Amino acid sequence: MNLRIFGWSYAVTAVSLVVALLYGGWEALLLCAILGILEISLSFDNAVVNATVLERMSDWWQKIFLTIGILIAVFGMRLVFPLLIVGVTANLGPVEAMTLALERRPESDPTSYAHLLNEAYPQIAAFGGMFLFMLFLDWVFTEREHVWLAWLERPLAKIGQLNRLSVVIAVVVLVLLATVLAEDAAVVLIAGSLGLITYLAVNGLGDFFEQVGQRQMDEVDGAAQTPANGSGPSQLAKATGKAGFFLFLYLEVLDAAFSFDGVIGAFAITTDPIIIALGLGLIGAMFVRSLTVFLVRKGTLADYVYLEHGAHWAIGALATILLIGIGYHVNEVVTGLVGVAFIGAAFLSSVLRNRRLAAQGVETHKSADELAADHSNA
Repeated sequence: MNLRIFGWSYAVTAVSLVVALLYGGWEALLLCAILGILEISLSFDNAVVNATVLERMSDWWQKIFLTIGILIAVFGMRLVFPLLIVGVTANLGPVEAMTLALERRPESDPTSYAHLLNEAYPQIAAFGGMFLFMLFLDWVFTEREHVWLAWLERPLAKIGQLNRLSVVIAVVVLVLLATVLAEDAAVVLIAGSLGLITYLAVNGLGDFFEQVGQRQMDEVDGAAQTPANGSGPSQLAKATGKAGFFLFLYLEVLDAAFSFDGVIGAFAITTDPIIIALGLGLIGAMFVRSLTVFLVRKGTLADYVYLEHGAHWAIGALATILLIGIGYHVNEVVTGLVGVAFIGAAFLSSVLRNRRLAAQGVETHKSADELAADHSNA
């Protein structure tokens, strides 16, 4: 199972390292490996959140995300996006931006690719930070069956019953940070507002079409003959059609928001877009894909119920770091360690919970493969 899921990631990693070696020698190979490790360490929370959304999608849309979505993640966010940002901020065409990226100028040079991208970081941080901050707020303000940090999550869920509280808090935080930290408050406000609008639009449309699809499937199920024992389908209805499309779009924007910090951090290691695309894009994005598939196929989120909590608290931390990055640089190592710490703590808490339930004779959730096998044998 593990080789089947991670096999492509291992193969792509080997090919990417060979290409890096041929492209720039042993130094390029080493830089490519470092970037791959950086991206994987920053992406555990991304994979967990991807899995929570992917579980709601139909098999067809899951395949679309794991194929076309990966191409967008690799070439769109890790290669085209930095070029686009530099082109817009420096008023350069695509060819000029690519030429500048391939030139090995030091970052201290104000005309260098890395310098121009770092100059645009406040806008990038505002957009990505607000998108992730809204995602975190909407999650933490929602009541759920399982709570991890009960002393904090339960009160926040009660407070979250106030309508549109997450939007109010996000706007207030954006205005305060733009006023206090930003050199150009207007630019940061526009970028942050676009991040907020993007989240509300994509998430809202996804929820709307998912509800429409759910009602249609409920009508079909109601018209169909129910089994003699009175039980219905063993699996929850999955998002298809427009609902699946908007969940796919939501995942792509989510991946973009997660990748901002890694893309910017990569320029502290190298400014070569080819090496960045190989390390962050091919190696990193493929392992995120494999981790996401692993979590879905093995039913890990059902077995370790606090992983989702840890991932969302890591998102909250990443959003905070991005927003602080409007005025101050936070080392990427800190960002990676914070995410890993939340995921690790949530995993450990889930293991302890499962052991406690096992001691009480309570069965934990089965994996997705086991549930599918049970359903086919029924």
